[in-house]
Amino acid sequence: MSTWLYRIGRFADRRRFWVIGAWLILAVTAVGINRVGGGGTVDNFEVPGVESQAAIDLLKARFPERAGATAMLVFHVSDGVVTDPKNAAGIEQTMAEVRSLDHVLTATDPLTGPMSKSPDGATAFAAVQYDRSTADLGHPAVEALTKTATPATTAGVQVEFGGELPTVLKERTTGPAEMIGMIAALIILFVTFRSVIASVMPLGAAVAGLVVGLSLVGLLGAWINIPSVAPRLGTMIGLGVGIDYALFILSRHRDNLDAGLSNSESIGQTNATAGEAVVVAGGTVVVAILGLQLAGIPFVAALGYSASLVVAVAVAVAITLLPAVLGVVGRRVLPRSHRQVEVRRPVGTKPVDTTGTDGTHSGWVRWAHWVAYHPWRSAITATFVLLLLAVPMLDMRLGQADAGTDPVSTTHRRAYDLLANGFGAGFNGPLLVVVDLGTSADASADALVLDRIATSIRNDPGVRVASPASVNEAGDTALITAIPTTKPQDQATSGLVHRLRRTTLPTATAGTDAKALVGGPTAGFIDQSDKISARLPWFILAVVSLSFLLLMAVFRSVLVPLKAALLNLLSIGAAYGVVVAVFQWGWGRSLIGLDEAVPIASFVPMMMFAILFGLSMDYEVFILSRIREEYHGGHSNIDSVVEGLGATAKVISAAALIMISVFLGFVAGDDPVVKMMGVGLATAVAVDATIVRMVLVPATMTLVGDANWWLPKWLDRLLPRLELDRPPSHEATD
Repeated sequence: MSTWLYRIGRFADRRRFWVIGAWLILAVTAVGINRVGGGGTVDNFEVPGVESQAAIDLLKARFPERAGATAMLVFHVSDGVVTDPKNAAGIEQTMAEVRSLDHVLTATDPLTGPMSKSPDGATAFAAVQYDRSTADLGHPAVEALTKTATPATTAGVQVEFGGELPTVLKERTTGPAEMIGMIAALIILFVTFRSVIASVMPLGAAVAGLVVGLSLVGLLGAWINIPSVAPRLGTMIGLGVGIDYALFILSRHRDNLDAGLSNSESIGQTNATAGEAVVVAGGTVVVAILGLQLAGIPFVAALGYSASLVVAVAVAVAITLLPAVLGVVGRRVLPRSHRQVEVRRPVGTKPVDTTGTDGTHSGWVRWAHWVAYHPWRSAITATFVLLLLAVPMLDMRLGQADAGTDPVSTTHRRAYDLLANGFGAGFNGPLLVVVDLGTSADASADALVLDRIATSIRNDPGVRVASPASVNEAGDTALITAIPTTKPQDQATSGLVHRLRRTTLPTATAGTDAKALVGGPTAGFIDQSDKISARLPWFILAVVSLSFLLLMAVFRSVLVPLKAALLNLLSIGAAYGVVVAVFQWGWGRSLIGLDEAVPIASFVPMMMFAILFGLSMDYEVFILSRIREEYHGGHSNIDSVVEGLGATAKVISAAALIMISVFLGFVAGDDPVVKMMGVGLATAVAVDATIVRMVLVPATMTLVGDANWWLPKWLDRLLPRLELDRPPSHEATD
């Protein structure tokens, strides 16, 4: 691979303007085609193989008029009651407009419907039933619905929109996330490189890759449903890895120039060494993220497809576009004091040592020396800290944050609060109990069964109220709506769903042909969490195994990849612990703009693991490849650890700071899921780049000694060769 990448780097340098032009054409074309034929984002939360999905499928087949999306119009007055003549007239006009909307089947009367008014008469609601799913209706349906508020608001009535449709299709903003990350990255890059051109290049490369990558994600949306959170996660990941990959390559190129290589030869050598490390690390990220398919949930798999596309483009930019730009700028990537006349290194001579033994990295070398000569103390302390951070992970509860965690500036949050205050917290998460009555033709027997089911549901202490059964025209399917006593995101609501399925409903239908299924959005999110929880261990095992095999092939070692896998698990566990402490336990939640504690979004741990296990390989490959170079260059194991860490510590620290800044920038957004990802990824990178890479890696490698590089001969013959060593110089052929 190194020879292939060397040739790509030299080609990009020789044909620099052609390569830059090709990327420019690709970017413009991708953006243009995406705007014309790309698909929009669609939040399709179908979970194949679970009970809530079976309930929806049964409704679609037999009771289609109750299978579509729903919405709630909430009316509230601060003075008087909603039935006052002026208020009632405005509400009635609004409801008339709602009933005239496309795809609206029914809309209940908020003024006369049973239980549609709060006890104090200040709040009322109307339930709207559509004939299509939320994914099919899209944002135009929400926009049309919100426009119907005018008559009621003109009459002085507050109108808010909640329920499934407005909540799922809510407008999502990131705030100043991207700008915060970019500004922080520029500052860190300038401090690291002391060159304006060198500071701008990694950011420019990341943005170029992001433009192309997100455009490709948009095009993918024409074939599959891309979740609305995907572009924001793609932006977060794309900026982070794009800057990091460019930083690794640029740093190695500068070292090569300082070592006396010509600009052209340095570009080739850099692409063959740092470029190969980027390909291996990026490939690991892509494979890990694509592993999200193991969740068996289309929504989660689509997140994996979109994120992996962005990462793959970032790798392509780093090994093709960046070498071309390096060819254009020449030695201007160096500080002014280093831009002396280029001196070519004589062919066949050894390059000047860049492993960090000079004054530039002397501080890091001294640190590596201390850790290497105090390995037990360092390893025990670092492991204790990581395990302590990971403790909250044992209490992790997967779920879905409800609308009550969104900003009060949004209409669905205000509707949530009005319904909770007027009718109870559980009113925002109704459960749909779908009853398959079977082939019985006895209407009276069916009525008795339905009455028994409804009574059993009402008698459950977790149910506030249950509606009478609604039966379809064929008489073979019925629907009962149950309102829990607790909020949709509460653990008690999850317990209610499981209790209904395991005991209450089976007991009520015993001895009959009827079968009752619990569905609805709230039950769907609970099923999603349960399915992901069951598959998470297998997903982790698959990702760790593939990464182990890849690193074993790269470093020709058994113990190095084994230690890498274990240390990565420790750093990710620490990140999980911090996320649980902040979001689920509520520690410091006000600092990140959360009003209350929330459960951990079901797909976040799986998504975090995929991204973090891949990203941690960036630093792993970068630092271990340098240590291995030193070891095979004749240094002892301990000296190789010291020199390799000293040479890479500065770049790894800069890369980690940039990625942390990018991830934390997204915490300023409104979406709790994006906040979770931002806090979790930033924590993991911080832990990985400090405690793991700067303490545990050198300490454990020192303790293991020469056995680090042991590989059985039979296994060496079986494994493919993915060497990261410096290729031979080609300057003689220039």
